Amino acid sequence: MNEAAPIPGIDVENVTDWLTANIAGSRPPFSFDLIAGGRSNLTFRVRDQATGDWVLRRPPLGHVLATAHDMGREHRIISALAPTDVPVAQVFGFCDDEAVNGAPFYVMGHVDGIVVRDARAAAPLSPEVRRRAGLSIAETLARIHAVDPDAVGLGDLGRKEGYIARQLKRWNSQFEQSAKREVPSVTKAFEQLQASIPEQGTAAIVHGDYRLDNCMIDGTGEVIAVLDWEICTLGDPLADLGLLMVYWSEPDDPYAALPGAATDLEGFPRRAELVDAYQAAGGRSVGELDFYVAFGYWKLACILEGVYDRYKAGAMGDDGADAEAFGTMVNLLGEASLAALAKAGG
Repeated sequence: MNEAAPIPGIDVENVTDWLTANIAGSRPPFSFDLIAGGRSNLTFRVRDQATGDWVLRRPPLGHVLATAHDMGREHRIISALAPTDVPVAQVFGFCDDEAVNGAPFYVMGHVDGIVVRDARAAAPLSPEVRRRAGLSIAETLARIHAVDPDAVGLGDLGRKEGYIARQLKRWNSQFEQSAKREVPSVTKAFEQLQASIPEQGTAAIVHGDYRLDNCMIDGTGEVIAVLDWEICTLGDPLADLGLLMVYWSEPDDPYAALPGAATDLEGFPRRAELVDAYQAAGGRSVGELDFYVAFGYWKLACILEGVYDRYKAGAMGDDGADAEAFGTMVNLLGEASLAALAKAGG
């Protein structure tokens, strides 16, 4: 009998022993199917010989910075939110013993839903389902921001005050390390953002990367699970809403962060409707939202400059991507940030 092929990222024997010992009623052997990989955390669907169906998350292979792929942090956040009205997957366990699988990992329940990553994934959905998905995304964000971090044991997840100032410092440092060229729009936007930071209200849980494809919906468009909590912290919740506006492109958008995005299709609500839905669901006052939109465009520009630099240096391999397209997008996002700041009176 031939041995099964090794599965990169899974020590089958050790992980099988751990699952059997830690998940009551599970029946080995287990199957492990990679759902998402690459430079992000590796996500495997795990099924047993009965009806067990789970998801295992671990850092990417060859990861260096543990803080960038903190499985314990993700596990802690999802576990804390489980009793609230924020939809998250059920958590089954966390393993911090690297002898088991070479890196920490956690296991959560498999949620049977739809992840709308792009226009192709959205095409089969009716306009009515698309609309409900958009409104549910906004309402769910309001529920996240309504959670009292102290009440769910997350009061020490991060510093509560000065969120935007810290983020500006962090991402500008990243940008300066990456940029091998002058990008005047990004530099100018940073200076204007730094000079016009709004007063932060009560700190809330900030997801950090909240967008359509980081949520799972059901067949009606309702959000049934919020995913990818790895950079979640405490701070100014309007940063989440501002970034959602950045990713939520509209037809003929002059500053589309994601050209050809799902939200360009008929049925998806416009940004203004998302803001209304967020507030109607109990979200924070959004009086200075244009600043946070500007911050979102600028932050994304800083991230993409790093991607552009890595492609130019040949560090990303030949995956068919157009490096210059990333460079052009960085300039466009800098201009978008300045436009939003002008709208805000910045």
